[in-house]
Amino acid sequence: MLELAIKNIIRYLEVSREKELTFSVKEGVDTLLMYLYRALNRVHDMEKLAASENSCIVEELETLLDESGHLRTLAFLYASKGMSSKALAIWRVLAKNYSSGLWKDPAVENDLHDDSTVAISGREIAATEASEILEESSDEDLILQHLGWIADINPVLAVKVLTSDKRPNQLSPDDVIVAIDSKKVEILQSYLQWLIEDKDSNDTQFHTLYALSLAKSALETFEAASSSDNIGTRWVEQTKCYDFGKNSIFQSSIRERLQIFLQSSDLYDPEEVLDLIEGSELWLEKAILYRKLGQETLVLQILALKLEDSEAAEQYCAEIGRPDAYMQLLDMYLDPQDGKEPMFKAAVRLLHNHGESLDPLQVLETLSPDMPLQLASDTILRMLRARLHHHRQGQIVHNLSRAVDIDARLARLEERSRHVQINDESLCDSCQARLGTKLFAMYPDDSIVCYKCFRRQGESTSVTGRDFKQDVLFKPGWLVMR
Repeated sequence: MLELAIKNIIRYLEVSREKELTFSVKEGVDTLLMYLYRALNRVHDMEKLAASENSCIVEELETLLDESGHLRTLAFLYASKGMSSKALAIWRVLAKNYSSGLWKDPAVENDLHDDSTVAISGREIAATEASEILEESSDEDLILQHLGWIADINPVLAVKVLTSDKRPNQLSPDDVIVAIDSKKVEILQSYLQWLIEDKDSNDTQFHTLYALSLAKSALETFEAASSSDNIGTRWVEQTKCYDFGKNSIFQSSIRERLQIFLQSSDLYDPEEVLDLIEGSELWLEKAILYRKLGQETLVLQILALKLEDSEAAEQYCAEIGRPDAYMQLLDMYLDPQDGKEPMFKAAVRLLHNHGESLDPLQVLETLSPDMPLQLASDTILRMLRARLHHHRQGQIVHNLSRAVDIDARLARLEERSRHVQINDESLCDSCQARLGTKLFAMYPDDSIVCYKCFRRQGESTSVTGRDFKQDVLFKPGWLVMR
């Protein structure tokens, strides 16, 4: 079609010259655009017909379309007839030829239709059409065969192919992981994230592989940022997203994703990840891993001394739930070692927030003689007063509890010592037999039965059917009124 349009334009120019016709440059350009527009419309109609349901016979058209160079139309025709392999082969050829400059980029043609439309490159179009075919295919070999070139053009499309829910049978994760190019780290991470978060995979191998991949990327990013002399650039590098052209796979920094996953998952091997980052400056990540391994002292050292995050260190002590954890943290603040100056302000903060949980004598023994008295005097005084207040409160609660216990014992004694009068006319509330001089029993609800009925019903169930173990009975005289 385009060849015919160009021939018509040349013929138009030759006729105009022979007849010595004059025309403006604008008229010539308008004529050129008119022929191109008609040709493109015809090509578009052919592709639309080929892509829709049709009764075309492929054998009669493929040679004609191939020889005339209408490969896009042929690819759409193959796809509509379910011949995915042939359609994908054409899209792959087109993507390669667009990149090598052998074919004209359709973005130019798109601009002829609508200048306001953002042009999409021919390679992107080819990759998009191929990915749409592969998203519905369950042919694992075919998918993995074409995954590489699609990933080279647009990694986001490759991820969509691997994680598609449109196919009836999902791909084998092991085969996919092996097939992903080792240089396409973001695709591997995105696929593993999909397996773990969307498919709820509990495979420890996938969790560990994902953690290791994130850790390795975080190390590379951190080292690249640390090698820069510009501090501002360093922070930008640490927090940047992976961006591929117009599309972005991840919207958060690599370290943020690593930290969230290390905290949320319990299925990866923390020792294996720790071996990878042991010698690095990823202190928060190491704190999370040590916490998984139960290394409380190392976690406190990192939070308090390396990161100098007093709030996080105190929160971790609260999670441990033992007073000795606060004392251990206080020791670290007052004696950081490695030639580091004591952290008096952090120590005072700890005493101010959690001094009530600490033993004053231990605190006084721990305090350094070099600590400025004005920093700690008010805090220590409040701590001692609070300690004395809690001691007196404890004595009051103890005495009240003792009084309640005495009242309860007295009520129990009174209940056990109460009397009941039986005469010759008294009847068993269960079998209605005369009690006379027989043995009998009385339940808490004042019902009286003979000993035979008592043995049959048990001591916890009254003749009325009330189970005193399940439905406890209270009498006004039993309640403690203090």
